[in-house]
Amino acid sequence: MTEKATFGAGCFWGVEMRFRELDGVVDAPVGYSGGHVDQPTYQQVCTDQTGHVEVVEVEFDPERVSYERLVREFFKLHDPTQVNRQGPDVGRQYRSVIFSHDDAQREIAERVRAELDQSGQFSKPIATSIEPAATFWRAEEYHQQYLARRGGTCGIG
Repeated sequence: MTEKATFGAGCFWGVEMRFRELDGVVDAPVGYSGGHVDQPTYQQVCTDQTGHVEVVEVEFDPERVSYERLVREFFKLHDPTQVNRQGPDVGRQYRSVIFSHDDAQREIAERVRAELDQSGQFSKPIATSIEPAATFWRAEEYHQQYLARRGGTCGIG
C-alpha cells in the first residue's frame, strides 16, 4: 500500500526529477496545491493570484522509503531559508512548503525542520511552512516529467 507526500520547493520540474530518482517512489506528478481556485491552470498560478504553490505529490512505498527520508531529501534539494522564491523564480507559487497528509507526517516534518534549523547548517532561519494537505490539482501534461522528456537534469541540490 502506498502513501502520499506533497512538497513545494520552487519550480516543480527539478523537484519531481529528484524525487523520482529515489528508490521507493512509485510516482511523482507535478501540480498545484494550497490555493483558492478550483482546477487552476499554469497561467493562472503564474500570476501569483490563486494562492497555489507548484508542488510534487510523491506517491511512495513506506516499506522501501520512509516519509522522514523524503522530508530530509526535500530540505536538501532547495534553499528552505528563501521566502516566496527559489533562485530566479519569485512569487508565492515558489514558496517552500510541506503539505502534511496526517498528524504523523506533520509531526515528522516539524521535528526534522526544527532539528535542521537548530543544526547551524543554514545561515538563515528555515522559512518552510508545514500546512495540512489541500486539494492537489495535477498540472497540465506538458509539465509532467518535463526535464526527463527533454534529456535535462534537475540542476538543484
